[in-house]
Amino acid sequence: MESKNKCSRCNRDSVTESGHLGESLCRRCFTRLFEKRVKRTIRLNKLLHREDRIGVALSGGKDSAVALHIMKKLVDRVPSSELVAYTIDEGIEGFRDKSIKAAAGLCEQLGIEHQVYSFRESYGFRVDEIVKLGSDKRVPVCSYCGVLRRKLLNDKGRDLNLDKIVTGHNLDDEVQTSLMNYIRGDLDRIERMGARAGILEDSGFVARIKPLRECPVEEILEYAKIKELPFHPERCPYSGEAFRQTIRKFVDLLESNHPGSRFQILKSTDNLIERLSQGKEPAKISHCITCGDPTSGERCKACQILEELGSGN
Repeated sequence: MESKNKCSRCNRDSVTESGHLGESLCRRCFTRLFEKRVKRTIRLNKLLHREDRIGVALSGGKDSAVALHIMKKLVDRVPSSELVAYTIDEGIEGFRDKSIKAAAGLCEQLGIEHQVYSFRESYGFRVDEIVKLGSDKRVPVCSYCGVLRRKLLNDKGRDLNLDKIVTGHNLDDEVQTSLMNYIRGDLDRIERMGARAGILEDSGFVARIKPLRECPVEEILEYAKIKELPFHPERCPYSGEAFRQTIRKFVDLLESNHPGSRFQILKSTDNLIERLSQGKEPAKISHCITCGDPTSGERCKACQILEELGSGN
């Protein structure tokens, strides 16, 4: 939110107001505070190591653009680490082509290797074709796309020899996911949340990390504008179908009336994750009989979806 006040920390002209902090901030103080929070998340959760080969899942939106920009700054200080970016093209006409263009532009600006991998190439169809391939219209397209996208991120992450996959999940994403899982009574999914996604350790999984999980969405937007990062501002046209959209509106209203609520929900979620994992034996890992990926059952969810959709892969 733009401000015409003086910075609460240095008395320069402020550019934004932080509702949860109750402060007006100038460009320099805001940027320092934002980057300090990201570094703190990385440090406290031990998300990165000095010799990591890091891949940023770059969608072309503001969140992953900011994640890539900050990772670039960190990696430049550690010569033993490496950084690449890659984008998944799900095949969403009028949307993904624009976001890929923004992603490519950012990588060119930062001098970072960028790869694009498509659903069409890997699965034989585009997201726009999922309904025609026989999916249940009562099930949101996001339910199919999310699973297949995560599988492709992991598969290509292995191909790229990555140690970590950085995603752009922000504070709002984490809070929404937590509330959705709570409403559904899905404690297993809550337990798998956190700064490092998942609870299974297996060579078939590339660890996914979320350094922006304590950053509110409006602050990510402000940072992207200050740093003049190219990004595609539109949301996926299918996102309105999801249960998440209802939860998003609720969280926005709650935060508007009670600033700081998102951080409190995240803190409560992290406390619950810790309690759920205490004294628990490591989960038993099986491997999908179709693709060989780690799974809790006989076949992974992605292969079940591909069979339902009639994919030959």
